[in-house]
Amino acid sequence: MNEENLKKIIKDIKEGSLSEEKALENLKKLPYLDMGYARVDLHRQIRTGYPEVVFGEGKSALQIKEIASRIYENHGSVLVTRIDGEKYEKIKDTLPGHRYSSEGRILYAGQYPETRGAAVPVLTAGTADLPVAEEAAWTLAAKGCSVKKIYDAGVSGIHRMLLSLQDLEESNVIIVIAGMDGVLPSVVGGCVKQPVIAVPTSTGYGAGEGGIAPLLTMLNSCAPGVVVVNIDNGFGAACAAASINSLAPEKGKGDNKP
Repeated sequence: MNEENLKKIIKDIKEGSLSEEKALENLKKLPYLDMGYARVDLHRQIRTGYPEVVFGEGKSALQIKEIASRIYENHGSVLVTRIDGEKYEKIKDTLPGHRYSSEGRILYAGQYPETRGAAVPVLTAGTADLPVAEEAAWTLAAKGCSVKKIYDAGVSGIHRMLLSLQDLEESNVIIVIAGMDGVLPSVVGGCVKQPVIAVPTSTGYGAGEGGIAPLLTMLNSCAPGVVVVNIDNGFGAACAAASINSLAPEKGKGDNKP
């Protein structure tokens, strides 16, 4: 149930083409749809601008299938994160017109919304960070943002990042993803005026402690304007970036298909 659905119900009642009983039946899904094992928030788009997203990890393929189908039926689109290949194979025939990224473990079904704001750069330190980057890129696309991918531009070859400075400067917000020592967000933050959303990844050797080392590096950044999300949380970074981008002045639009 989205804002347009509610407006239509009100309009139909006023015009007499929809009975009170039928309207009540339609509104029974509010404020959420109780499926027993899940309470699907069908009003989230009205409150936040975006439908509820399905987190696939920890759910069975059947649960993902049923929840995603209900969200798709009500909104015409659905985003499913952290869905591995095995679960995807079991649900792939459920959602029409979907796309799936095995690297990002993310699925989107439905038409992409109209793009808003400038392209959001998604910058990674290394190729090993791509799964998190693809999760961020696909989430941005689902939220109406075009994406500028700048992959494998870490500090061990800093000229690679410097050659992309123009793309960074033309944006409203930047996502920077890094594992290992996690210093790339600080370097970027010292070069641009845009807010930098730093994403630590679990990429690295033993002393990295599964992403704890880059997380602490980013939290201790001396570069102003750097904020940090949780380890491997490309989704959370993209949600924050999309909100910032939608409120910022437009600097041109692009294609939002990842």
